[in-house]
Amino acid sequence: MIDDSTEMLAVLRARLTDDPLWPFALALYAGPGIEAACLELQDAAGVDVCELLWRCWLLHHGAVPEGEAGLAEVHRWQGETTAVLRHLRRRLKAQASQHAGVARLRETLKQAELQAERETLARLETLALTRPLRPLAASDPTPLRLLSNALQLQKKAHLSTLNRLVARLDPPLGSR
Repeated sequence: MIDDSTEMLAVLRARLTDDPLWPFALALYAGPGIEAACLELQDAAGVDVCELLWRCWLLHHGAVPEGEAGLAEVHRWQGETTAVLRHLRRRLKAQASQHAGVARLRETLKQAELQAERETLARLETLALTRPLRPLAASDPTPLRLLSNALQLQKKAHLSTLNRLVARLDPPLGSR
């Protein structure tokens, strides 16, 4: 075990660099039930799925962000860019089934939304590598509690959905 917290943080950041967020997010999202859980939390509770995946990536590596430094800028990007693209794409769904041109436009919006999400994840990864971060401690709450607190989830249904997602993390992050 490394005693020096600076050295410990360097090791943690090296692990994060060796396992980039984008491939982790794609793999987790593709897991059984994860996409549905993420979309349910997004639509029913207003959760930023990119932030949720980022926090899962950090927990997977035994880390938590210290404070909210830089998150406001990421949230602004999500609100001004990703959410606008998502809204337009969803709004065109009914028309796309009747008009080939609208279907092509909707597909273009879908690709732009995915690129905006990828940019969000890149920004979040940069935060993890440059902003205050700390290793998980034995005294920390469970991963479910850490995530529900960070994402401000309190409703039983939302916590149940979040718990399904936490149970799918590899390695599983059970109670300490």
